[in-house]
Amino acid sequence: MTKYASLALAAAAFSAALAVSAAGQTAPPAEQQAALPGKGAAQHPFLYAGEWDLRKPLEQSIFVVRGGKVTWQYTMPLKTPADRIQEFDDATLLSNGNIIFSRMSGAAEVSPQRQLVWNYDAPEGTEVHSIQAIGKDRVLIMQNGNPAKAMIINMATNKIEKEIPIPTTVTGTHGQFRHIRMTRAGTILVPHMGEGKVVEYDLDGKVVWSVAAKSAWQALRLKNGDTLISGDAQRYVREVNPKGETVWEVTQADVPFKLFNTQAAIRLANGNTVISNWVAGNNNTQEWAGTVQVFEVTPDKKVVWALSSWKDPDLGPATSIQLLDEKGVVENLDLEH
Repeated sequence: MTKYASLALAAAAFSAALAVSAAGQTAPPAEQQAALPGKGAAQHPFLYAGEWDLRKPLEQSIFVVRGGKVTWQYTMPLKTPADRIQEFDDATLLSNGNIIFSRMSGAAEVSPQRQLVWNYDAPEGTEVHSIQAIGKDRVLIMQNGNPAKAMIINMATNKIEKEIPIPTTVTGTHGQFRHIRMTRAGTILVPHMGEGKVVEYDLDGKVVWSVAAKSAWQALRLKNGDTLISGDAQRYVREVNPKGETVWEVTQADVPFKLFNTQAAIRLANGNTVISNWVAGNNNTQEWAGTVQVFEVTPDKKVVWALSSWKDPDLGPATSIQLLDEKGVVENLDLEH
């Protein structure tokens, strides 16, 4: 670990474009929050990470929550010694107990003892906002930049095994891409956030499929062949079929609390969908308390869980969530229902 000794990992920077969309929103009244469905932080065991907690510049965090209590926490300062602002964008608990995460300036794997066991530093001028486990030792990351590229990295050997160039007309690195995901077919779903579309590529970079989707932040292929897309500043999560038709969608009209930026979204084995509602585009941190960070909806769009945990525990803004009571091996893509 000595070669990582100088690494001061940090978390959570925000996109100015996203901040505009959420600025000025106010928290729901206290009486509304008291009526939120579910059991709060005790509803599920979960892994939780979020970008840009301005309140805690020295303590950006990933949390494991069980029984409503934080049972594990990994923290990093907001900036590295080289003054690079970073953000926790993507985090996954692996079957071996380690956690992989992206941090804008790279990606890493950390043990339960909070020791880095693998690290990738993104070159200056590039950003990494996405990491996915694909098998025991490999990860898929998306490196924003000019040029941008998806990469398959073997963490055991620390070798880049495959680079897939991803064309984009967006020259501003931060606005290019967020969460990309490999499908069971071995293709890659890439949300082109700044271009308003989701494109599926094979590993040679050939376009297999695409669909228009404004502000596309994340896309994942469901077991039924449809694709689940989150719309970030456009505040939607939708399921589209292979023809590109919307067959299911959640928007502000479907929930009784304020949506900010809909980021990570996951489909559960029971058919419900869990959505991260990132508030930190609003720089007025006094307005964060009381807002809903994560919520779960049924196929008929009934909200069965709404998490607003800003005290005991204070989880901060929500970007990435993984429910730990879902069955399956995450490295085998078992959790993409």
